[in-house]
Amino acid sequence: MEIRKAELGDLTRLMDIFTHARQLMIATNNPHQWIDGYPSEQLIREEIEQKHCYVCVGRNGQVVGVFCYIEGEDPNYAHIEQGAWLNDLPYATIHRLATSGEERGVADACFRWCMEHSNNLRVDTHRDNLILQHLVAKYGFTYCGIIYVSNGTPRLAYQRYVGK
Repeated sequence: MEIRKAELGDLTRLMDIFTHARQLMIATNNPHQWIDGYPSEQLIREEIEQKHCYVCVGRNGQVVGVFCYIEGEDPNYAHIEQGAWLNDLPYATIHRLATSGEERGVADACFRWCMEHSNNLRVDTHRDNLILQHLVAKYGFTYCGIIYVSNGTPRLAYQRYVGK
């Protein structure tokens, strides 16, 4: 699976993928994570323009997944409760991972790509998102505590550090 930076021409496809992801969340007892149209088209447009948004291109050349990879401090991660980060070293964050459901291996491609680009990764998810919780465990992330996202809701926070 190829990973490349998203382009503005991908925006309609990405919004369709996020719609599918919201439906999957509801079907898997996670109806509260991406609500009220989150992520918005404006947010994804900004992520593309800031060069933080990446797509996974499937075997047929179609975009089948999306994620944001952001190097640098995330303001939502400045305060953590009921735990602590593994370290305070520079890190990258994975946000808004979603798949169209048309091809297997999107999450695997995303996590492997991110691990190739940073030895210190952070990610968060909603308590009800058992799918992502399983994935972060599979890829060696450690549960670190609770953070709060910009709308004030809590998220489970994870970190994966491979010292050099």
